[in-house]
Amino acid sequence: MSNIPDIRSVNDVKGKRVLVRASLNVPIKDGVVNDDFRLKRMLPTIALLREQGARIILLGHVGREKRETLRPVFNYLNKLFPISFSEKIIGPSVSDAVGSLSNGEVLLLENVRQDGREILNSNDFSKDLASLGEIYVNDAFAESHREHSSIVGIPHYLPSYAGLELLNEIKSLQSALTPAHPSLFALGGAKFETKQPLVEKFLDIYDCIFVGGALANDFFKARGYALGRSLVSGTDFDLSTLLNNKKIVLPIDVVVENETGVCRTTKPTDVSSLEAILDMGPKTVEMLISRAREAEFILWNGPFGNYERGFSEQTEVFAKALASLSAPSVIGGGDTVASIEKLNLLDKFSFVSIGGGAMLDYLLNGTLPGIEALRKD
Repeated sequence: MSNIPDIRSVNDVKGKRVLVRASLNVPIKDGVVNDDFRLKRMLPTIALLREQGARIILLGHVGREKRETLRPVFNYLNKLFPISFSEKIIGPSVSDAVGSLSNGEVLLLENVRQDGREILNSNDFSKDLASLGEIYVNDAFAESHREHSSIVGIPHYLPSYAGLELLNEIKSLQSALTPAHPSLFALGGAKFETKQPLVEKFLDIYDCIFVGGALANDFFKARGYALGRSLVSGTDFDLSTLLNNKKIVLPIDVVVENETGVCRTTKPTDVSSLEAILDMGPKTVEMLISRAREAEFILWNGPFGNYERGFSEQTEVFAKALASLSAPSVIGGGDTVASIEKLNLLDKFSFVSIGGGAMLDYLLNGTLPGIEALRKD
């Protein structure tokens, strides 16, 4: 990480206007932050800058719709430190609010995605944002796989640095690219088309790759199993080289549900035409835990069941077992993190990433666009 500039290397930020891009995209329900995991992780960077007397302009987005607002995030942060909120992103009122900041104060701007130029990586929007500050800090690992104005555009116009959370993510995920052996990579979730390259890459890095969740269904399909109503990818993949690789391990039993909602546990080869696979079975999780106990390093991304439908039992059984082990473990993925938060196990793992897609992209490519935008040659 020697060529990634660290905000701690800046000798004097006192009185300077510092733009901080953070991961503020958190679940909000009834106007209240429903999960503060990502917000807690940005606090060390904010605390560092406040202690040094910087004038902080906080940037971020929330949700998928333009109309969604960061006011609930403001309400949450306002209980932790003094902060003001701007309902605008740019314009005279924002410039006035920035100009009135005192040393150590924080101003949160409205959801940057309310301006359509953000996701287009508009140079004009990048310039508008950059004009508010003198220094830029990227602490938004979860969004750093996006080539958006507030991520990759602003660094063209300001001295730019990595925040403490971004640096922590890079350091921890680098360890996952050079694991101690024997090593286990447990991969769940869906969207096999986005994860096949990662599986292929990690065959050369990890000793065992367990494929669960809906991802396993694509392997079952390639083996010719009847899968009934189970979720499979819409595209046919050539899995011939992966099917016979002994490093890849699949579920040996699955939980299926029929059209009336009745569930049973069976072998993957015994799914009827009216059933859908919605979780792995107890024998599979027992096998996976056994492999985890033998491992010197464990990487886990993605749940093993349909988490949104409430099929979280085996994911939680595995999480509890993994939390009791002494081997280093790196965890990530939105639903995975939600499951271990529910069990109050966050502090039981070596590292829990705030990124879902960003984590997978980093593991595949060893970097992200937002990181590259900061690099000094």
